Amino acid sequence: MAEGAKWYVVHTYSGYEKAVKTSIEKFVVGRNMQDMILRIEIPEETVTEINEAGVSKEVARKVFPGYVLLKMIMTDETWHLVRNVRGVTGFVGSANKAIPLTEEEVLAMGMEKHEIVVKYKVGDHVRITDGPLASFTGVVEEIEPEKNRVSVMVSMFGRETPVDLELDQVEVQD
Repeated sequence: MAEGAKWYVVHTYSGYEKAVKTSIEKFVVGRNMQDMILRIEIPEETVTEINEAGVSKEVARKVFPGYVLLKMIMTDETWHLVRNVRGVTGFVGSANKAIPLTEEEVLAMGMEKHEIVVKYKVGDHVRITDGPLASFTGVVEEIEPEKNRVSVMVSMFGRETPVDLELDQVEVQD
């Protein structure tokens, strides 16, 4: 049933994010709706603050104060459950229509990551599968999984040219 789940943004009173998250979690368990509301997140980042005395400490800070993100299947029942939680002012969207986040927005926020399995290594011959150089072949020079980048040396017009691509834009050549 979770295939239809999308990420939605819920607006809350400022400072009520954790209370809203806790309340929704209790309602979900109490009404046995774990298959409808899958994840509840308050995006946070860790920052280093330095006080007047020069002492630094790591602090978790909300990325979007006043907002909670929910991965859920939108139905009348789930909408009412979330909308009637104390501290919730509404879903982000137009009027009574909650608008889900796009896949690009979800990935940009780091809420979900597409895991790319790299089946090639430095020195392998690969074929470019996407972009303006699709169907060109080359040799893998460097792989940077943390940056989602691969550098491929491609022969174009008799010259070797390095090309930076995303990891999923190339495949091992048969």
